[in-house]
Amino acid sequence: MKMTNTITRRTLLGTGAAASALTLASPGILRAQSFPERNIEVFIPTREGGGADRNFRAFSSIWKEKLGTDFEPGFYPGASGRVGYEIYMGKSEPNAYNLIFGNMGPEVLNWAVQPPSFDINDYFYFGRVDTDPCCAFVGAESPLQSIEQIVEEGKKRTLTVGTSRMAHPASIGILALGEETGASFNLIPLSGGKNTVAGAVTGEVDFSVLTSGSVISAGDSVKTVLVFGENRVGDALDNAESINSVYGMDLPEMLSARAFGIHRAAAEEFPERMEVLQRTFKETFEDPRLLDAYVAARGTPEYLNQGGVEECAQFVKDMLELGERYKPLLTGA
Repeated sequence: MKMTNTITRRTLLGTGAAASALTLASPGILRAQSFPERNIEVFIPTREGGGADRNFRAFSSIWKEKLGTDFEPGFYPGASGRVGYEIYMGKSEPNAYNLIFGNMGPEVLNWAVQPPSFDINDYFYFGRVDTDPCCAFVGAESPLQSIEQIVEEGKKRTLTVGTSRMAHPASIGILALGEETGASFNLIPLSGGKNTVAGAVTGEVDFSVLTSGSVISAGDSVKTVLVFGENRVGDALDNAESINSVYGMDLPEMLSARAFGIHRAAAEEFPERMEVLQRTFKETFEDPRLLDAYVAARGTPEYLNQGGVEECAQFVKDMLELGERYKPLLTGA
């Protein structure tokens, strides 16, 4: 016997009632299915064209396919990243359509040196893209060609050291070295990675400190003399040794780590949207095209390194502790 389904007013009402019950019982499911319904704005607290911008564009070029929408970046340089965070926390709506893409190392150190106007617990990072150890380097034509020469010269006179911003893991690294060896270093904030590299190349400063990915991108115009962490790329950083191995120190690894962050209120009010963001973020890392995009954007493949909420939270905790420990060196530099 062939069974047919005839749609009547009763069955239609029954179907509608069941759908209504599903909607009431599982609003999060339906909201998750419709998210995102428009582009997502990303606040980047550095200038356009810098390392964070290149990193963001490489990652978002794959992520947007997984998420089914595009990203609209906005750049807010100024005050070592503070401007971008103040605008994000003060003016953007906590609805999961507004994210921040920051460099956790230097930007969290900012809060240790001088607290922001907002509660730092009102946002959190959920998606780390990379981990990039900091290093010290000289211009290729510099008379100082080793860290030993730099330390010896620093005991005779105060050396000028270019840094992208004062509150930076690289700044802590070189100031800690000066404290350990008795060499005298004067940090000069040069506003961004490009200027910091240029400062060493042109001789505007005696040498510079920066995240090593940016130094690798500078090629033969610079020479790396010390890494404030593990040298995972060998000759790309001139086989420079770590500060701990050269000077017998126990300094924690000084890293920059770029990550996406979100308002805590958005994650709490829209957990289904948060789940979509986290799931598609992970799917992006599983896509082999990401590495190609990252390398094409001048990223160092060894530094591409996924991290979630827990990893980011631990990194923030470590940075705050380091900032408190070295605050006198940073504020008195």
